[in-house]
Amino acid sequence: MHIPSYARATIRAALPTVPTARHVGALDCGLCDTPFEDREPVPLGPTPTSGLFSCHDCLTRLIAQARRSRDSALARNAEHARAEWAAWTRTRDRYLAGVESVREAAEAVARLAADGTAKPLEIAWLLVALESAHTWTADDAPKAPNPVDPSDSSVRDAEFRLGLELISAREAVAERLAYHLINEAMPAEPEMCEEFDCPDGCSGRHDSSHIGCGPDTVFEGLARHGVVVPRAEDDPAPAPDRALPGRTRKSAPGMTGPAEALAQHGIDTDDTELLLDAAAVGLVTDAWHDALLSEIPATAQPAPGEILAQRADLYRRARRALAAARDDGPQTLRAFQAVASSVDLPWAGNSPFTLRASGATTENFVQRIDDRIRYMSEIMREQGWRAGLLRLAVSAASRAPGHFGMPGWADRVASVTRRLAELDRSDAPPALADLGAVEALLIEAPDRLGADALGWILDQSAEAAL
Repeated sequence: MHIPSYARATIRAALPTVPTARHVGALDCGLCDTPFEDREPVPLGPTPTSGLFSCHDCLTRLIAQARRSRDSALARNAEHARAEWAAWTRTRDRYLAGVESVREAAEAVARLAADGTAKPLEIAWLLVALESAHTWTADDAPKAPNPVDPSDSSVRDAEFRLGLELISAREAVAERLAYHLINEAMPAEPEMCEEFDCPDGCSGRHDSSHIGCGPDTVFEGLARHGVVVPRAEDDPAPAPDRALPGRTRKSAPGMTGPAEALAQHGIDTDDTELLLDAAAVGLVTDAWHDALLSEIPATAQPAPGEILAQRADLYRRARRALAAARDDGPQTLRAFQAVASSVDLPWAGNSPFTLRASGATTENFVQRIDDRIRYMSEIMREQGWRAGLLRLAVSAASRAPGHFGMPGWADRVASVTRRLAELDRSDAPPALADLGAVEALLIEAPDRLGADALGWILDQSAEAAL
């Protein structure tokens, strides 16, 4: 007679604690203690010929009892699971509604800070209140029951969107308050009101929202406070004709949007190809180059020529990924990420360098690139492909205006070629013998010139720096 596994515990509990000799000898049933006589005993183990024995009637009764207990337990568990899931769904939906409310509030704070309709102090209090609302909402984050549907990413996605909106709000408020403090600290200049065509009753304090301090001022200011931030040796200084305006107040009101800011660097936002070029430079700068400089110690970093060659190669990959994102979605940026975050792939320009071989700890490097790609992908999903390009292009224009891929690159190459013609190149790599070919390669694909040749150029002088 087959005994199902779910009934074994029930049968074992019904067996006598101290069996008799008749039980062991298969004369009496070990469950009901009645003689078998002409009934066939069923062995209960431990072997078919030893241990205790039972009659069919007792086993049938106990198996039915165990089945009823099992079915009742399953029904109770299922009902409990349904009730737990229903409670979780209600809690989750309530939490998601709260997260969405805070996200919309963050969006509104960013908008008010950007358009200037609220006073600076009001904006500051709004940010404090927003952070408080975010903290209270985060404290109410529900804990999902176990198990939950692994495909339900609604909470994670909502929190990620809220995080992006909070970043935008904080940036907008910080910018507004920074310029407000500057304006308040500046002396009044009523004698300038006539030149600026100010309305009657002007306080004499004028717009300072287009101050361009140059690339070094922030590092010099930090150094005065005892904080030294290493500079990348291959970071170019802005070309003189590309500098941001200072306090040229008459032209400042018209230079407020990304299109105008990019126009200063020769980038027409209506020209998709130019916009893609600049966006690719911005993606390489924001994702890969920032991670390299921030997360990899200076002693483990590659040579400047290797960085320049790898950057050129990644620029082309970034441009292809961004172009594909228009039709295939932002997930195509993962193709760029796969190469940019690889710690085993040898770098471009015939360089044998790999991050793993350098001995650097690369976990933060890889994570930082992943975070930046996720952030940009979410921007494209939420605001559209073109909005993502504009954000990256503005970053490139402000941080890498003369890098490969930008309109200023050709002028920089021409300057370097002229400088090379004046240098003694007897000890230079063979690739630098033909300056015409060197100039063509620098313009089209610097990495094909080779990391060694690029490093030799970068080592010569500030005038020859790329």
